Amino acid sequence: MTPSPAAGPPDPRAAARAERRRRLVPVLVALDAVLVAAVLLVVLVTRPVGSPVGSPGATGTATGSHGTASGTPSVAATPGPPVFQLPSGNIACDIKADAVTCTIASKTFTPPATTCKDDSAGHTVVLDAHGVSTPCATGGMPGVAPAGTPVLFYGSSSTVGRYTCTSATNGVTCTDNHGVGFRLAREALVTLP
Repeated sequence: MTPSPAAGPPDPRAAARAERRRRLVPVLVALDAVLVAAVLLVVLVTRPVGSPVGSPGATGTATGSHGTASGTPSVAATPGPPVFQLPSGNIACDIKADAVTCTIASKTFTPPATTCKDDSAGHTVVLDAHGVSTPCATGGMPGVAPAGTPVLFYGSSSTVGRYTCTSATNGVTCTDNHGVGFRLAREALVTLP
């Protein structure tokens, strides 16, 4: 057998580097865990329940399938868009503290009798303290929602003050906190209750 070469004295700098790496590994693992938790928290806080609607700073409330059957948002509601369109883009709504205004670009229903001198009645529906009305369109007929308008996906709701609108495959339903309101779809305008 050949004797192995004698090892020289240990390098103190190499030993110090190894010790620093050994101590640094748990710190880096803990830092990674904190960063992952922070990202998950941001995603959960900024993403509305049930759908990707809303934006930071929006003044409405949105719910997904966690709302009640009446469309009223649940206690765990998250910010939602006060201005939105349905996925089809045919209906767009603007909810304010004192009224809801929805427009429909293409409709097949006959609107309630109005004093409009043209076919503009029924393209705009308003819910306010006086109930539901269908004012004559001014400045031309409404078109589809503009690009960039947030989408309120089917099954989701948005609330501002006492008004809540819920998106569904059969149109949008908007009501006040007493259940007064309307359901608007291409085929029909129904006043509620």
